Parts: sequence; C-alpha cells; structure tokens
Amino acid sequence: QVQLVESGGGSVQAGDSLRLSCAASGRIFSTYVMGWFRQAPGKEREFVAAIKWGAGNTYYADSVKGRFTISRDNAKSTVYLQMNSLKPEDTAVYYCASEGPTGWGTSTSEERYDYWGQGTQVTVSS
Repeated sequence: QVQLVESGGGSVQAGDSLRLSCAASGRIFSTYVMGWFRQAPGKEREFVAAIKWGAGNTYYADSVKGRFTISRDNAKSTVYLQMNSLKPEDTAVYYCASEGPTGWGTSTSEERYDYWGQGTQVTVSS
C-alpha cells in the first residue's frame, strides 16, 4: 500500500506560480512512476506530468511543457510539481498518483497508477 497526501493548491492570478507537493508513504520502489493528473469541471481527468522515483526520467503533457516541472526528493519521499506562468485553463483539481503492483500501460495513462491522493484545488483567474 502507498499513501499519498497532496498540498500546495490555491487561488492565483494568471501568470503566477504555485508548487504542489505530494508526500508518499508505504511500499515505494525505485522503479515506480509517480504522476500528476488534473480534472477540470465537466472534463475528464488528464495526465499532467510523471517522474520515475529512481532514474528521475520525466514526462509531460504538451499543454504544460516549458511551464511545469516535476521533481522528487527521495529522502523525503515527496514529489513536487512546480507550476509557472499559470493560465486560467490550468484551473482544476490536481491529483498525485503512484504506480503499484497492478498498474499497466504508459506513464501517461491512468491505468499505470494504483494509488491516488485526495486532490488539491488550483484556481487561476484572469
């Protein structure tokens, strides 16, 4: 089992920055992938970014490339999502997710992730 707790959401103006944190606990393996997804009102949940705990390989959705950066602190078992140049269309509930023993598929697909956090709201106003 892996437990995930997100923090760092809030309400900001367009162009501002926010950093989300995801503290993980439980059985985490270096081969696991950690991801961030988001869900805007009336829309399906979508992939934002992912990182491998061990190697540090990163993956991004085209919509956030160059603006968002995912990173991890292995000592703290925490994954971060630094969000710069925020836009109103970034408004969503952001979820942290962890790969687990039954996940499958690519790092960008929800099926890869067995564990999910409770979500944190990010609101960007114009």
